[in-house]
Amino acid sequence: MRCLGIDYGERRIGLSFGDDLGVATPLPAIIADDRLDRLEEVASVIRNRRITALVVGYPLNMDGTAGFKAREVDLFIHDLSERTSLPVHRVDERLTTEVARAHLPKGRDDEMRRSGRVDSMAAAIILQDFLDQHLGHDPMVGGHTEP
Repeated sequence: MRCLGIDYGERRIGLSFGDDLGVATPLPAIIADDRLDRLEEVASVIRNRRITALVVGYPLNMDGTAGFKAREVDLFIHDLSERTSLPVHRVDERLTTEVARAHLPKGRDDEMRRSGRVDSMAAAIILQDFLDQHLGHDPMVGGHTEP
């Protein structure tokens, strides 16, 4: 399994990579104003890294309902699915950006946001959550749990 974690945004798309080892690693974010340019760059990363599954952060409202942003992500997933035949896993991304910001250097918020590092850290958190659930890792212990 070779997964690409995605934190979708209108200007920046945070990316992360993870495999059967179960560790999500942030990748450089895609930064482009044009939707088709962003989509093509994601497709290029998929090809170059021989990705077998996509894990996309799904922006649910705090009450668990899907709103406007979730519909934007659905459109992105639809467009991406037309370019690839990979399985797509949606993962609840509520509060991941805040958690990502907590892991980055203080006092450089604007720089971190503009560079896409916050977005890619959020993508890594989303992907790590998925890997922990699907590979049987216990994040509290750092190893595999017994079935």
